[in-house]
Amino acid sequence: MVIISKLTAKSRTTVPRVVRERLGLKPGDRLPYEIEHGTVPIRKAPAVDLAYPRALQTTLSQWDSPEDDAAYGELWAKRCSRRTRSAR
Repeated sequence: MVIISKLTAKSRTTVPRVVRERLGLKPGDRLPYEIEHGTVPIRKAPAVDLAYPRALQTTLSQWDSPEDDAAYGELWAKRCSRRTRSAR
């Protein structure tokens, strides 16, 4: 089954009802966009349990310095630039 929706001038689209129903989508649900060989499969993002990362946060203070922020920022920038180049 192929279902088509239109992209607006503001780059928005409506997820068709049949797709929302099949995926169990509700307002506020998140949709990840992952480009795979020129296509972008639509799926519902899994719910995020924030309790675990919040519990870990207090144990990570040893890596919370301006130097660490700078180092991780550089790593993140490199990772993002690789993803951007590979998506083209």
